[in-house]
Amino acid sequence: MSKPLPPNQQLAAADKWPLVGEKASDPSRMDEPWHVSIGGLVAQPKEWSLEDLEKLPQEQRVIDIHCVTRWSKPGATFTGFSLKTLLDQCQPLPEARFLSFIARSDQGHNTSLPLDEALELDVFIALNYEGQPLQPEHGGPIRTVVPKKYFYKSLKWLEKIELLADDHLGTWEKDSGYHNVADPWKEQRYIIPNIQKSEQLKLIGQRNFEGLDLLGIDAKGRDLPELNAKTALLRDSHFENTNLENACFDKANLSNAHLDHANLKNATFLDADCEGADFRGADLSGTDFTGASLFGATFTPENAEDKNQQSAIIDTNTKFTDKKLKDLTPIQYDYVKQQLGV
Repeated sequence: MSKPLPPNQQLAAADKWPLVGEKASDPSRMDEPWHVSIGGLVAQPKEWSLEDLEKLPQEQRVIDIHCVTRWSKPGATFTGFSLKTLLDQCQPLPEARFLSFIARSDQGHNTSLPLDEALELDVFIALNYEGQPLQPEHGGPIRTVVPKKYFYKSLKWLEKIELLADDHLGTWEKDSGYHNVADPWKEQRYIIPNIQKSEQLKLIGQRNFEGLDLLGIDAKGRDLPELNAKTALLRDSHFENTNLENACFDKANLSNAHLDHANLKNATFLDADCEGADFRGADLSGTDFTGASLFGATFTPENAEDKNQQSAIIDTNTKFTDKKLKDLTPIQYDYVKQQLGV
């Protein structure tokens, strides 16, 4: 029997590891020699070459991946070593309470954990996945893997670890509003909406969200035909039961948006980020998803036991990019293709 998934997660296809996060095919300065350093509040700052790390005793670890955009990949096999192996060589000082993991990437993205929690979770430093060297698009040559957290806490392209007295919010937490604890079993995806209710009501009345950052905006049950939300940042937005006929969401970020039972007839989502968005029960007749990213998107209930949810209405005029459809979980892919009549 397969083990249960965290709430509102979908099972990714067995042969797929969806590409998420910073999507560069290679980290910056890939042609330079690779080193990983530990500094900050340690008695012995230290640096290791990639060759040094490959010579450490290696172990296999089977870890479940849970992405914040609602897909899960249980039983992923990584080879590497425990973070504790490196920390023991550096001797963290008593005042060290947090770890900041920093990537070699174009934006130098990072994330953090309390030191005690990192040790309790036994954070893993991985060099291989399923018996093969980690590919750059998935964080190779070296990355962290943090069990029991959403996967944005697992850092690609590890280059530096700093021990700190105070927490420094990471890139996804600071810039995208992701929750700093990131427990998938508690659905700790986002922190708080970033806009006051009075301002929300003003913008809803104007029906123009173009280019705005509206994390968690609540527009449930509103009448918003022809809404202009082009390039808007609408992560974790609430549009349940909203009339959005002919709305424009082109190039918008709708990661984990709640669009179930919305009227989206003839709306456009050209090149939009719809990862983790919920379209169950929505009317998608004539809706255009050309170029839209669909990892973790939901169009039909994943479980037959979920009798309270309906499937999206999709007709032959609904448009998708076939390559993007293949990013859906098997259940979602089969439903959409069936409704399209192909």
